[in-house]
Amino acid sequence: MAGRIDVERKGRVLVLTMNDPTSRNALGVEMMDGARDAFDQAVQDPGVGAVVLTGAGDAFSSGGHLGRLYNHRTQARSENRNGIERFHGWIRAMRDCPKPVISAVEGPAAGAGFALALASDLIVAAEDAQFIAAYAKVGLTADGGISGSLARALPPQLAAELLFEGGGVDPQRLYTLGVVNKVVAKGTALETAVAWGERLAEGPTVAIGRAKRLIEQAYTSLLAQLGRESDQFVEALHHPEAHEAITAFFEKRPPVFHKR
Repeated sequence: MAGRIDVERKGRVLVLTMNDPTSRNALGVEMMDGARDAFDQAVQDPGVGAVVLTGAGDAFSSGGHLGRLYNHRTQARSENRNGIERFHGWIRAMRDCPKPVISAVEGPAAGAGFALALASDLIVAAEDAQFIAAYAKVGLTADGGISGSLARALPPQLAAELLFEGGGVDPQRLYTLGVVNKVVAKGTALETAVAWGERLAEGPTVAIGRAKRLIEQAYTSLLAQLGRESDQFVEALHHPEAHEAITAFFEKRPPVFHKR
């Protein structure tokens, strides 16, 4: 079954669930299109006061489909960019939504999944969550605004470490740095996020929307960063490093970037 976005109303909270457990909720085209439609629904529905984004099963999202990306190396760069812009449309929809967006993270939020969490207004993470900037491990560069989000949210040395090595960081460290808002027991992130969304939905929603816009306007470089990331991602995808790294991933071996 192709991945999809499940949409459910819980009171005044719209819960969006990335649903493709077999791939740990990797992001496919149908999921991207469904997410944008769901955010449009949230904007238009006065009964919705907050949005919660989560993943089905034991993961938030493993990020992009590597197999699809590997096959896309044979496409023209313009086609690759169109695919990335589809994902960036989801990010823009989250940021343009005047209602609070809360990510409820259980398990891994890797690559583009990490970018989605950072694009939310608020993050609730289970104590076993993992936030992983996995791009460098497959010879790729960042997308989804994650380079800008990390640069703003973290000390530059930690942002560089994550993006250079493709490593991860635990939720408690991100909580200490002010990136994650709440760390909760395993299995309770969604419940906590929905309850928080309900409280926010009972507040002055217009004022909250204006506050969100002011925060966004204070960091206007994020939208420009999406365009820069698209350019670099496409070039990285067509570079021999990405071919070697993604091939090594599927062959379950370490990549060899500099043959001697």
